[in-house]
Amino acid sequence: MTQDHTVAPATAKAGPAPWRPSRTVAVVLAGGTGTRLGLGIPKQLLKIAGKPIIEHTLAVFEAAPEIDEIVVLMATGHVADAQQIVDKAGFRKVTKVIEGGDTRNATTRIALDAVGEGDCNILFHDAVRPLVSGRIVRECVNALWTYSAVDVAIPSADTIVQVDEDDCITDIPVRSSLRRGQTPQAFRSGTIREAYRLAEGDPHFAATDDCGVVLRYLPGTPIKVIDGSDENIKVTHPVDVHLADKLFQLAAAQAPRVTDERSYTEELTGRTIVIFGGSYGIGHDLAELARRYGAQVFPFSRSSTGTHVERAEDVEAALKTAFEATGRIDHVVVTAGILEKGALAEMDQETMDRVLQVNFVGPVIVARQSLPYLQQTKGQLLLYTSSSYTRGRARYALYSSTKAALVNLTQALSDEWAEFGVRVNCVNPERTATPMRTKAFGEEPEHTLLAAETVAQSSLDVLISDLTGQVIDVRRAPGEVPTQPGPARAERDASCADAG
Repeated sequence: MTQDHTVAPATAKAGPAPWRPSRTVAVVLAGGTGTRLGLGIPKQLLKIAGKPIIEHTLAVFEAAPEIDEIVVLMATGHVADAQQIVDKAGFRKVTKVIEGGDTRNATTRIALDAVGEGDCNILFHDAVRPLVSGRIVRECVNALWTYSAVDVAIPSADTIVQVDEDDCITDIPVRSSLRRGQTPQAFRSGTIREAYRLAEGDPHFAATDDCGVVLRYLPGTPIKVIDGSDENIKVTHPVDVHLADKLFQLAAAQAPRVTDERSYTEELTGRTIVIFGGSYGIGHDLAELARRYGAQVFPFSRSSTGTHVERAEDVEAALKTAFEATGRIDHVVVTAGILEKGALAEMDQETMDRVLQVNFVGPVIVARQSLPYLQQTKGQLLLYTSSSYTRGRARYALYSSTKAALVNLTQALSDEWAEFGVRVNCVNPERTATPMRTKAFGEEPEHTLLAAETVAQSSLDVLISDLTGQVIDVRRAPGEVPTQPGPARAERDASCADAG
């Protein structure tokens, strides 16, 4: 008789119960004081790219669909400052802003008490790592289905040396096995609570991070490491402030896309859009698109309406025209611009004045004149920069520098106007097929240029979004070929290619 090795259900060894967290909580650790930065305020309150560092950080977790709740542990004496930032930004997931402890470990214990009992996922993140990505947050949470502790790290690009008390090398570990730790660090709540419970009985307990507590007091617990990113830096030293600011400048946002055309119609019907530079190129295509979805659009330009953006009286008259016709102005767009090539030393004064006036003074005037109208509707000002804003280009130095100035203007005004509920953003399209570009560079291969219609579509997405203070990149899809304008339009566009 063949022996039956099947184990009866009653005597079968039960495996571990599947992990079923009730929620996922992000704990933002903001207890630093900014001593190494030489500041009079905690470093997490320092502004980078137009917003306090902690606001950038909280925005990532607020936007992450994997996060249900956010708890903020703030430096002593600055809880009210953090709460004000939360209230002003409208972060709905933040449930508590409380005072942290004297040490990182003490702060973690306070956070665990604030989260409360019950099985949940907990992510601990440094408030001064504002460039953490949604991808990192997502992978941390997903890893907790398999592992009870998760760390974030990147490979070490430098050789690490171990030294003695005399600063003499005692060992050089193999670099391939080394990683540089970042945050967030993620845990199943029971794991991190048990690690800290065991640590309480150790009079020599000290740890600089929470994974270190698990490693020391729950040595049999695997700690999964997921890939961080080079951009996920911690703002600790003065140079970090400049690096983070530059990284924000380079890490352009993406405009959220609406799911269907009906949604565009619902969003835009009844809204009034004023476009300065609306007679050709991106401005013209944006006007046509917005009208299709029910918006009332008023395009103004030098060639079609005699409107000069650098003249305050022209801008005032244009805005007044739109307001008197509809009783409101929801969005103001400035696509007008001039691209004049040539060495700066060889450029005549008239050309320099025109470039500076149209490309920078014009948007400034439009911004000042538009604010009273946009305050009434909680609307948005939309500007346009160029890929050359990150690095000046030879032979169009003024154009590059004015485009960089518009990015700074966007970030500054988004901060200034937040109290009015007015949003300010800046679109950064790559090389686009417009008459202005053709005039400056001649005919170029079609497959290397972005279609103006694509930029217009992204611009529309930005206008109906909640973004503010952002530089939104628009890139050409693989295989995209711009649509060429008809003869009549091409002739008209060529005549007004200087200023829309």
